[in-house]
Amino acid sequence: MELPVADSQQSPTLAEVSRAVVSVAASLVTNVQRAVAGPTKVPTARDNAYFAMLADRARNQARDDLTREVAALLSTTPTRNLAKTR
Repeated sequence: MELPVADSQQSPTLAEVSRAVVSVAASLVTNVQRAVAGPTKVPTARDNAYFAMLADRARNQARDDLTREVAALLSTTPTRNLAKTR
């Protein structure tokens, strides 16, 4: 008696192929970066998080500075009464 066996080899889908290509490309870029810059110069996730935090602080400081400058301008600038039109 012979039992039917399903075909165990399926062709990869487009999503699987694209994931594999992206994975290989990422590995290649990482290896090239390590070879060119040296393993100690490759940024880590901790480095990326630290630099993102510094950028956030700088943006917040710039926004606060601008808010203070605008408030100072508004407090010292006399208000103008515009003439009514029609």
